[in-house]
Amino acid sequence: MAARFSAEALREGLTTSFVGRHLEYRAALRSTQDLARELAQAGAAEGTVVLAGRQTAGQGRLGRSWVSPRGGLYLTVVLRPPAEHLKALVIIAALAVARGIERLAGLKTSLKWPNDALVGERKIAGILSESEVVGQNVSYALVGIGVNVNADMAPYPHSAPLATSVMTELGREVSREALAAGILNEFEALYLAAQAGEPIHEEWRARLGTLGKEVRVRFGEQVEEGLAEDVDSDGSLILRRADGSHVTIAAGDVTLRS
Repeated sequence: MAARFSAEALREGLTTSFVGRHLEYRAALRSTQDLARELAQAGAAEGTVVLAGRQTAGQGRLGRSWVSPRGGLYLTVVLRPPAEHLKALVIIAALAVARGIERLAGLKTSLKWPNDALVGERKIAGILSESEVVGQNVSYALVGIGVNVNADMAPYPHSAPLATSVMTELGREVSREALAAGILNEFEALYLAAQAGEPIHEEWRARLGTLGKEVRVRFGEQVEEGLAEDVDSDGSLILRRADGSHVTIAAGDVTLRS
């Protein structure tokens, strides 16, 4: 059984100036995203982090549920970025997760467009971003991160063939507190770098395993097929259709074409 999570141990590992300095930890929540939204609407400071030992109604992209057993890492960061940096949040979170896992566990981590982290061909983490924008101003943005750390995915037959965990890959448990602190440290550094105009999307692009492959992308009621040729600095996928024309897709569900 996974060891009890220590919020204090997480705090000791932080080197940030604002991300995670206000930390709301709960042993169990319906969803960290729900509580973070309430706090954001009530004026929570930028960098506030909501973290749960487990979620009973974890949220994934496109209204899907996220399996959230004990032993995983489930957190949401409250942010108030300039509107022009809103699209970079998923890039920032994906890089922070990949760097955090690699530095703590030594696992080679790739990214699947737009928001999954993989070890080998199996998903180890996912990201969910949402925001409230009034006019040209961002009232708040929420970035949810879920990482399979010390969780055994075998009891979840729908997820197990597609998912893995740090524990599964290493054959031992790792410190969730150290991983959380590492991800938040990386997140703040990347967030500030993006706002300073640094091209963080270049590292993200280099980690994308989706590029160069024939894919099917579903977004809304539309489906596009073709070669995942490139991404732009906002994180949109540039797809080359069979007829040679291109389409740019901001977000969607990607599957490899056989």
